[in-house]
Amino acid sequence: MRKISIVLTVLLSIFIISCEGPIGPPGYDGRDGQDGVNILGKVIDIEGDFLPDDYFIFYEFPQTVEVFETDVVLVYILWEQTEDGNGEPVDIWRLLPQTRLLDQGILQYNYDYTFFDVSIFLEADFDLITLAPGDTDAQVFRIAILPAEFAASKLDKSSIEAVMATLGVTEKDVQKVKLN
Repeated sequence: MRKISIVLTVLLSIFIISCEGPIGPPGYDGRDGQDGVNILGKVIDIEGDFLPDDYFIFYEFPQTVEVFETDVVLVYILWEQTEDGNGEPVDIWRLLPQTRLLDQGILQYNYDYTFFDVSIFLEADFDLITLAPGDTDAQVFRIAILPAEFAASKLDKSSIEAVMATLGVTEKDVQKVKLN
């Protein structure tokens, strides 16, 4: 009797497992979106001046770039340029915030963001009007928008090269915007 129960249980299990029902709706893979809206991450360069009235640069995301509340926005400053072995320029980017020790005191480049915009601003323990034009004029920043699944990974966020490689963005894909 026990052997018959086991055999019936196995046959019933095989029958249930092998049954097929109607195909369900397709799942969300993160790649479907509205036409013209980027949900996979984006890298944008902006160039602007810190003006004496407020010492901040404001950038509103265009409608073609959708930033979700769970996304992470990183801002890098073009710190300096060097040359490679062929004499070609190589950009050196640093993740904000960045601090400089000047004769006047401590200067910090910092930022905050919402899913609508980014504000990059200067903070100092001295009067910002004493800054040299090299610290305020024609500053270049690279904004990287990371979807939550990338931001939560063990990605080295201090390296713009690692961030761009993870997003699948090349230098030619970077949108360039001049402000002011």
